[in-house]
Amino acid sequence: MAKVAKAETPQKSPAKQIEEFLSKFDPAVAKQVKSARVALRKIFPTAIEQVYDNYNFFVIGFCTTERTSDCIVSIAASAKGVALSFYRGAALPDPHKILLGSGKQNRFLRLESAKTLSDPKVKALLKAAADQAPNKLPKTGKGHTMIKSVSAKQRPRKKAA
Repeated sequence: MAKVAKAETPQKSPAKQIEEFLSKFDPAVAKQVKSARVALRKIFPTAIEQVYDNYNFFVIGFCTTERTSDCIVSIAASAKGVALSFYRGAALPDPHKILLGSGKQNRFLRLESAKTLSDPKVKALLKAAADQAPNKLPKTGKGHTMIKSVSAKQRPRKKAA
């Protein structure tokens, strides 16, 4: 008797999945995430984007390898807004004291818009974060996007009315 192969469900592209994740947010937050992603992709063209649609946050990490611990910086979005999170932010030079948080490792700043990424103080932090990464970004090539995890249960992505 011949074996019949099961038809595989076609996997959605990462771009399509990201659009679906962002559709859960208020349009202003979704737009902010999209524009910050475009700006960070220009700053780190060889980075690997790791995407997490977790319980608390939707996150896009810009990493030097496919290991989460090799993340340089992430966009983190919730119903309250968007932040730029530095994986090793506690070790970054921050002479202007713009980083928030008090954990042993991570620091962040609120991202009012993608224009924040062009602020010289923020640009200096982004450069320092890339420079301090244990594994350096490739000098040539192009990064790719990975959907790392999606939580079945999530906090609301839109502000309560």
